[in-house]
Amino acid sequence: MAEHSIPKRKFEGTPEEIERQWYLQVYRGDGMKQLTVRAVVTGAVLGSILSLTNLYIGLTAGWGFGVTLTACILSFTLWTAFQKMGLVKEPMTILENNCMQSTASSSGYSTGSTLVSAFAALVMIHGKTMNTGLVMGWVFFMAVLGVTMAIPMKRQMINIEQLPFPTGLAAAETLQVLHSSGESKGLRAGIALMLSAVIAGISEFLMSGMDLIKEGMWSLGKLVDKFNNWIFSGEILSSDWMTRTVKLSWEPIFLAAGAITGTRISLSILLGGTLCWCVFIPSVQAAGLVEIDAGYKDLVQWSLWGGTACMVSAGILSFALQWRSILSSFSSLGSLFGMNKKSQKESLIDRLEAPMSWFVWGQIVGFSGLAIMAHYTFRMSWWASALAVVMTFFLALVASRVTGETDITPTGAMGKVVQLTFGVVTPGSVDLNIASANIASGAALASADLLTDIKSGYLLGANPRKQFLAQFLGIFSGTVFSVLGFQLMAQNVEIGGSEFPAPGGQTWKAVAEAMSGGLQEMHPVKLWSIGIGLAVGIVLTLIMHFYPRSKKYLPAPTALGLSWTFHWHYGLLFTLGALTVEFGKRKKKAFTEEFMFPIASGVIAGGALMAVFIIFAKIVKTYWPEISGWISNVF
Repeated sequence: MAEHSIPKRKFEGTPEEIERQWYLQVYRGDGMKQLTVRAVVTGAVLGSILSLTNLYIGLTAGWGFGVTLTACILSFTLWTAFQKMGLVKEPMTILENNCMQSTASSSGYSTGSTLVSAFAALVMIHGKTMNTGLVMGWVFFMAVLGVTMAIPMKRQMINIEQLPFPTGLAAAETLQVLHSSGESKGLRAGIALMLSAVIAGISEFLMSGMDLIKEGMWSLGKLVDKFNNWIFSGEILSSDWMTRTVKLSWEPIFLAAGAITGTRISLSILLGGTLCWCVFIPSVQAAGLVEIDAGYKDLVQWSLWGGTACMVSAGILSFALQWRSILSSFSSLGSLFGMNKKSQKESLIDRLEAPMSWFVWGQIVGFSGLAIMAHYTFRMSWWASALAVVMTFFLALVASRVTGETDITPTGAMGKVVQLTFGVVTPGSVDLNIASANIASGAALASADLLTDIKSGYLLGANPRKQFLAQFLGIFSGTVFSVLGFQLMAQNVEIGGSEFPAPGGQTWKAVAEAMSGGLQEMHPVKLWSIGIGLAVGIVLTLIMHFYPRSKKYLPAPTALGLSWTFHWHYGLLFTLGALTVEFGKRKKKAFTEEFMFPIASGVIAGGALMAVFIIFAKIVKTYWPEISGWISNVF
């Protein structure tokens, strides 16, 4: 078989001609293994493990990283190693790895995003977690709603319009390189990823896990604390700065996060954090509005308003400025549901695509489940649930198109649009406001995530129906692992506190409270912060839109706003990581380009997993007498 190549140019012609060209020139799903048990199991296992890393990163820094490329590299390395050890006869095919990628992405990314935002906000509001079964059901039905909602969008956006979906393209190219350049390059990347994960895990254990061995034992974290106490002990640099989170820290996870996000975003976070924690917060303290020795939890109640306003105004305005994509989304509604087809005869392509009956049943199941839980848990009326789902479809339609064109899924802006809408139609309920927006943003993310993965399969010649099934199966493992992980962390570590600032949850909470309680009860400083934040977000967004060349010289408004909701030293670590990559590109460009992503991904995965393990181990240690008693009674 001739080596497959990813199409570099769009197919042209009528919709039928475009699909036929793809089938003849690219499709190979009938002659190669794709949806296999090992592909789905590997994706579910890797995705479930990586979902814990995204939970940790989301609760600490408000960031989310797709697991697709990490899972691709790990899967290729593992199955190639299994073959060399004689454990399997052959490694995974490229289409098996593509199916694995879909399962891993669904399991590790799209199911957990709602937990670190909406559910984190609810925990902060009520001071306790919700029922685990309820959270699990909510996440599952929302994922079902979103994934099946993408079915009618796929054929129009990917087959006919051939939108780029850059992350999907990157995943396809990564798999193509791994499977076509021989084993050496793929194995090098995999070894680099796993080695960096081990080193980051050891570093994290030395920082915060030594107490598991012996209470009061030396640790790298205590050494960092001593160093900070030595620096911040004078009159100029007093210990007050440390309570404002202005201190040094050693957390390789955020160095790696900066390496991936890039210099502009990282510098924006550092700039915003400096303005917040070194200018605004000291001014608030000097005015006597908050105690000088107040900790992060009390201080962020003053800083989050300006940061949230900046993120909301920038997000919604950026979304509105995509008006061509929005109009195109609605103008293609007829094509989505096949209204423009002249013939109802099933074509060869029809037999490859996920059928519309799956869309119908998915919407019925997802809507019914969410409506029942919303009604009995949040006292949401049936008409309000229906309104939320109807809004979800149109917002998911737009979000998927914007993702396809720009690689940015505007779920934050989507959620805020629904929060503002329900703040008007059902005022006074914080819980209802968060729940309704959660449906829209969560389902929109699931739709965009599916289409991104389907795009990589489209380029590699995969069977789209099998790929959809792989994505759908990932929902089950992702729901269980992400929800149980979140519940354990939220029940034993304060959400919104210093260890888990939960920036996403802070934003959702602030908007819901503002829309439900009214602005008139807020302190004037908070109102001025909101006004200035809105203005900064609008001005920066407009300048970058009408003068695109200025973008590289201006801070990113969303990153600028986000920095007002978490620690200053995170911004410093982000920036150091980004600058390290810039230095590497200048000195050893080829090495940096080959190994930057595997090393950074490994550091994030290894460090975050060890941090989660330490949290779980401390929980077990605390409750060990009860656990051992239960075990002895059972056996």
